[in-house]
Amino acid sequence: MTPTATAADVLASKIAAVAAGDRAAFEHLYRATSSKLFGVCLRVIPDRDEAEDVLQEVYATVWRKAGQFDAARASAITWLAMIARNKAIDRLRSSPGPARMAPIEFAEELPDPGASPMKAAEASTDRERLEMCMDQLEERRRSLIRTAFFDGATYEELATRIGSPLGSVKSWIRRGLMQLRACLEQ
Repeated sequence: MTPTATAADVLASKIAAVAAGDRAAFEHLYRATSSKLFGVCLRVIPDRDEAEDVLQEVYATVWRKAGQFDAARASAITWLAMIARNKAIDRLRSSPGPARMAPIEFAEELPDPGASPMKAAEASTDRERLEMCMDQLEERRRSLIRTAFFDGATYEELATRIGSPLGSVKSWIRRGLMQLRACLEQ
């Protein structure tokens, strides 16, 4: 990686290497993108097990079709996210859910999977409060917590990304979570 190479350039080069059959590049691509693509799958398919299955299909497709990636048409992460989204939608459409199989006369008896207006309002208030408390954290702690809990990165990945010892990263996150808890309990 050259000093001027961006993360997008690195991903694009890894996809090109995967197209040539490079297993190490495939592993790097997986480690760099799996948490983000798993999030894409989870947004479409709320069932975690199903989303994991779809993610596996996504990477099997990437392995087979890496040669079709064109950096002039889309960034690497956009191309990968599109594959994940399309695979998740395909899975959702192909799997008959219980609501799809119920006769129309039972439609009134089926529970509404959406939140009630009161629960939606409470969730919105909770989200705003969490954001306010997150904004009070030191930038490093806030960034680590967001990456670990919202993007799904492991502590080891975070330590590697920022070049700090694993124990320090764990301590920063733990202290940040303690600050968050204190703020949220007020």
